[in-house]
Amino acid sequence: MNILLVEDEPKIAAFVMAGFKEQGMLLDHCDNGNEGYERAMHGAYDAVVLDIMLPGRDGLSILKGMRRGGIATPVILLTARNELEDRIDGLHSGADDYLAKPFYVEELVARVQALVRRVSGERQNILAVGDLRLDRITREVTWKAQSVDLTGREFNLIEYLMRSPGRVFTRTQILEHVWGYDFDPSTNVVDVCIQRIRKKLSAIGVADGTESPIDSVRGVGYRFRKTA
Repeated sequence: MNILLVEDEPKIAAFVMAGFKEQGMLLDHCDNGNEGYERAMHGAYDAVVLDIMLPGRDGLSILKGMRRGGIATPVILLTARNELEDRIDGLHSGADDYLAKPFYVEELVARVQALVRRVSGERQNILAVGDLRLDRITREVTWKAQSVDLTGREFNLIEYLMRSPGRVFTRTQILEHVWGYDFDPSTNVVDVCIQRIRKKLSAIGVADGTESPIDSVRGVGYRFRKTA
């Protein structure tokens, strides 16, 4: 388990690091918000322990930037503030948990472990390719961190394509899997459904010029674009 700690108070950082080390957990530490933001955005962490009051970017700014960037890493906020408004602000910004100072490091370790276990379980039901994220349990879809309202058939179709990004599926394969019946050469239901999905995604991606991740392969069918 690899954890990022962003905390500028040396004493707190030291005892948190010692507590995590005792549990055999890896922990990276930085003491300012600017470095913390870069690490949180680009590092492969199981969780982030984030102080709110930091030099440079503050903790809420880091958190909001992570969520806007599609970074779903679990975050626990640490702060000396214990006002209800501060807690609500942090949770609304995308925090998964909140711990006020002073705290017991054993409790922090336990909370991080619980968060990582929960997220590990959720990830089995999450399908994510590039900026598109699909939850098989809640049947929620987000594109560039914005919700996309899909019909049941549209959801099933895009899930089918996302399972094998880069693979080309024929219209026959899509029709048999999503609609459950043999291909009729005269039907265009697959093409119409794809067009509806593309239109819904394009309505979100148009602001930054992003194209739909579903590619047409002339004379064959469709594929979900594989990310680098």
